[in-house]
Amino acid sequence: MSGVFMGMPAFPEAAREAVRDERLRANLRHATHTIRDKRARAVAELDDWAELREAGKRIKDRTLRHLDTYLLRLEEAVTAAGGTVHWAADAAEANRIVTDLVKATGESEVVKVKSMATQEIGLNEALEAEGIRAYETDLAELIVQLGEDRPSHILVPAIHRNRGEIRDIFRETMGGWGRPAPEGLSDSPAELAEAARLHLREKFLRAKVGISGANFMVAETGTLVVVESEGNGRMCLTLPETLISVVGIEKVVPTWRDLEVFLQTLPRSSTAERMNPYTSTWTGTTDDDGPSAFHLVLLDNGRTDALADEVGRQALRCIRCSACLNVCPVYERAGGHAYGSVYPGPIGAILTPQLRGTASEVDASLPYASSLCGACYEVCPVAIDIPEVLVHLRGRVADRGGPGHRLEKAAVRAATWVLDHPGVLAAGERVASRTRGLHPKRLPGPGARQWSESRDLPELPAEPFRDWWKKNRPGDRA
Repeated sequence: MSGVFMGMPAFPEAAREAVRDERLRANLRHATHTIRDKRARAVAELDDWAELREAGKRIKDRTLRHLDTYLLRLEEAVTAAGGTVHWAADAAEANRIVTDLVKATGESEVVKVKSMATQEIGLNEALEAEGIRAYETDLAELIVQLGEDRPSHILVPAIHRNRGEIRDIFRETMGGWGRPAPEGLSDSPAELAEAARLHLREKFLRAKVGISGANFMVAETGTLVVVESEGNGRMCLTLPETLISVVGIEKVVPTWRDLEVFLQTLPRSSTAERMNPYTSTWTGTTDDDGPSAFHLVLLDNGRTDALADEVGRQALRCIRCSACLNVCPVYERAGGHAYGSVYPGPIGAILTPQLRGTASEVDASLPYASSLCGACYEVCPVAIDIPEVLVHLRGRVADRGGPGHRLEKAAVRAATWVLDHPGVLAAGERVASRTRGLHPKRLPGPGARQWSESRDLPELPAEPFRDWWKKNRPGDRA
């Protein structure tokens, strides 16, 4: 990936700051509870939800096992339909491809429909460095862009903002990006949406280049699919003369029949709708209809490394519904910015360390950003066992070593030796009981001290259990 958000601390430190923000916590609590309650009702309408979930899991697993075959089939179909396929091994290559394609058109601005892949690679910054301005057109992404903010949720990037904050952002900054906010703009949702619509409309009508992601790619026909709720996707995908789609290689599905499963599970798991208001599909180019040039950039950027991990690869099943975020007690309290990545929440805690590695302090901390309660697994529409992957990645971090983990390994070795020598263990228990008044209330050391800040150390009994047993049950063997 292109790197962590600039200056981000590791998750524990970032989360500690976030939980002190009462407004942030109130915004998150209201939004996540509302979304997850609506989702539960939408899912309950389907008697075969469990079967759909299992079907989605199996389709994704089969596709990942034969990913090379389906990607080549996709490339062949897209090319036959008049599109051009580009392969990008990493963020730098993807940014270079897209930047060169835009510069070849002679244009200096592009409109975008929400694409987490382009956020992952830092495309907007790469375009800006070449004098090209990218306009986000999804309402929440527009709020984030105008506020010089960072996305904090997969589905609702501005979930950490309330209506009053959005109104102030529109009033203060919208004019610097184009049409200003109307005079006397209130925090009414209808007025805010109308201000965004008027601001974006002129960009849709003027732009010659559109950049998108895709929710799915159908290998058998070379068709790309975008589902959304605002109509901005339809504008970005049909009005520009050139369309460039940047999509992760794991988004491919073999057939339209496979796609049908996800068009049922994705809207109910994400926006709690029976179907998306806008489902846009396109296959290559067509004379006198839509863009005359279509480019598909297939992005790896760490995905093949994740695919090689038999436990971790299930993260690549993700269809970006965000259901796991909305039920996660850690995300609800810490928010998305604490994760230091475009992918927050439980899925980000297992996806980001696989795409970026665990060399940085931020990425090494993410597998621990969970209580392992399992709520994320219960709601995942493709049955990703996030707790299993979290534990797996924690093992990877521990195996890599570091001061804390070296100390932990030394302590485990010492404990193993003591437990193998009953006499030593008994003597140690007696000493510990007799000196219990001198024991600290908090453990020493940075990591241990953080652990015991929110946990009480158990008090040792006045005497070891073995001594108590001998005194009170002299005729029985302990």
